[in-house]
Amino acid sequence: MPHIVMESIIKSYGDVRVLDGCSLSVEKGQVMTLLGPSGCGKTTLLRTLAGFVEPDAGRVLVGGIDITALPPNRRSVGYVFQNYALFPHLTVAENVAYGLKVRRRPGPEIKDRVARALDIVSLGPLGDRYPAQLSGGQQQRVAIARVLVLEPDVLLLDEPFNALDAKLRLSMQTELRKLIERLGITSIFVTHDQSEAMMLSDQVAVMRAGTFEQVAPPLAIYDRPANPFVATFIGRANILPVGLRAGAVVDFPAVVAERPDGPADLIVRPENLTLAAGRIDPGTGQSGPPGTVLFAIAQGPTIEYEVDAGFPEPLRVTVNRRSGEVPLAAGSPVSIGVIDPAACRVIERGTP
Repeated sequence: MPHIVMESIIKSYGDVRVLDGCSLSVEKGQVMTLLGPSGCGKTTLLRTLAGFVEPDAGRVLVGGIDITALPPNRRSVGYVFQNYALFPHLTVAENVAYGLKVRRRPGPEIKDRVARALDIVSLGPLGDRYPAQLSGGQQQRVAIARVLVLEPDVLLLDEPFNALDAKLRLSMQTELRKLIERLGITSIFVTHDQSEAMMLSDQVAVMRAGTFEQVAPPLAIYDRPANPFVATFIGRANILPVGLRAGAVVDFPAVVAERPDGPADLIVRPENLTLAAGRIDPGTGQSGPPGTVLFAIAQGPTIEYEVDAGFPEPLRVTVNRRSGEVPLAAGSPVSIGVIDPAACRVIERGTP
C-alpha cells in the first residue's frame, strides 16, 4: 500500500470549491511535487495532509492509518513553511529543540537529537547563533532541521525557496534532494516553479482549479503532456492549430497521427524544431512551413527564435548555438522542420 493516500478530498470556502475530489497516492521514500498556478489548491491540499485544514469530504491515510480526524500534533507529519517561521529570540539549537520541549522529551534526549539534526543539515557549529545572524539558506536549513528532529514519517514543504536568490535557490534545491534521498523520507513539495519540480521530484502532480490534470514522473509529463495546459506549465510548448490529411499533419508531413482527417492541435517543444535559412530538402521527411524571424536572442549555448510561420501565435524555436555564431536577423526568411516527429503530440482541436 502507498505510504500516503488522499482519497476524494473536497474543500470549499463559501461558494468557492478549492479542492474538487482530489485523490493522490505517494510511495514510501518518494518526493511528490504539487505543481500549479497560484490559487489552484496545492497549499490547501498540503495543509489538509498536515491537519491544519479539515476537509469537507474524503480521507487521509498515512502508513495505512486513517488520520483524517487527528489534530496536527498527533500526526507524524513535519511541515516547513514558506517563511521558515523561526523564533527570532531563540538560538538555532533552541529553535530546533522547541518541538521536542513541547512534547516534554527528556533533556539529554533533546540535546542528542538536536545535535544530530543540525549535523544532518550541516549546521552543527552554528547552534548558538540567532536567526538574524544567518543567511537565507542557513535559515531554511534550520527550518528543515526543526522538522527532522521530530523524526516524522512525512515531510511537507510549502515553497520553501521563495525567499532565496536564484543562485542560492539552485544550491538549496540540490542539497534538499540529496538530504531527502539520504534520509529516505516520504516528502510532498509545493511549488509553482516548473524547473524546481523537474529537479526535486520522483512524481509531479499538475493541478488546476482544485483538480489534478496529470500525475506522472517529471520527464514523462514533459515528454507526453496530457493536454496543452500541462504542456505549457511544464516547460515551454508550441500549441499549433493544424490539419490532418491521410494520417499526417499538413504543415509537418513527418508527424503522423492515428486520428481522423480534419482539424487538430499539434503540441511541439521549441527544442524539437529546426530552423534554417532556406528550404529544408523535402527528401529528409522533415520539411515544414516557411517563416520569417520576428525576434532572436542568444542565450550562451542556445539561440531562442520567434518565427512567423502562418500560425495565430509566433512559433518558438530553440536551436543549439555554435561558437562564434550570431542569431539570424529579424526579417530573415527561414524554414522550420521537426527533429523527432514521434515526440510531437496531436490532440483534438480545442482541448483545454
